[in-house]
Order: sequence, then structure tokens, then C-alpha cells
Amino acid sequence: MALTAATVGSFTLGGPLAASVPETGTGPVTGLPLPRYVSLKGTRGNVRRGPGLSNRIDWVYTRAGMPLRVTAEFEHWRRVEDKDGLGGWIYYTLLSGIRTVLFTDPMTDLHDRPDSKAPLDAKAEEGVVARLLEANRDWCRVGADGSRGWVPKAAVWGVDPDEIIG
Repeated sequence: MALTAATVGSFTLGGPLAASVPETGTGPVTGLPLPRYVSLKGTRGNVRRGPGLSNRIDWVYTRAGMPLRVTAEFEHWRRVEDKDGLGGWIYYTLLSGIRTVLFTDPMTDLHDRPDSKAPLDAKAEEGVVARLLEANRDWCRVGADGSRGWVPKAAVWGVDPDEIIG
């Protein structure tokens, strides 16, 4: 079975984004780690230049489940970035704690165990968003469109190289 990305997710550019260095430690609002990964809850999320409705919209994410990296918190706003390092501030209710990953290689094999010689369960195209189920040192177990399997961490974005889940 091949998993495809019907739409990788579109965005609109509203102007230049100020570069910022991600914070580390814990968020002052939630007490959760910074940086951390989340996903877009719905099919539309306005990303603003600053934390507040009066700030200009720089990006509009249109892909439900898109993994995003939270790098800062301010009241009800979270500063996020995507796999390309682009982003801004988004209202917290537009985000979900459900972990997802984005396939970054043109075609990735999903194996039935974390071993490149293990039988294949499916293949996934670049741009497919999958749910992150587990992660060990080198592999992630993911699920998408009824298929599940193990992929090398290097083939997806949305999990840190040293992160263990599961």
C-alpha cells in the first residue's frame, strides 16, 4: 500500500518573518518543555507575526495534523515553526498535543519492526502526515490511513534525534 500526500498543506505569505532563537527549558505558561512538538488541530491555522489578534497574519496552515514545533509561549499564544523553520504565533486552541510526523524523503518504506531488513507493511510519499506511535533511538513507529510500521527517524520531521517515546 502506498500512502500519498494529496495536499502537503498550503500557506500564504503575509510578509517577512523575524528570525528568533528558540527558547529551551519549560514554558512559562504551561510548564511543558520548550521546544516541543504539537500538531495543527483543524484544517486552518493563522500564524501571526506576534502574539495577539492585532498582529499581521504571516502564514495560514491548511493541513490538519501538520506537525509543528513550539519554541515559546506567551499567555494563550504559542510560537511555532514548521519543518522549514517558518512560522510565528498561533492561538493555543488551534494546536493539539497529538504527536505527528511529516515524511521528508521521496518514498519511505514502513517495516513491521525497526529493522531495514524486516518485511514491508507500506510505503509513504514525501509530505504524508502520520501519527507518531513510538520512537526509539533510530526508528519511529507511525500510523497513517490504516497502515502502521517502523521508519528511520531520519525519514521524518516531528521528532528529535535523541527523543524516546513509548
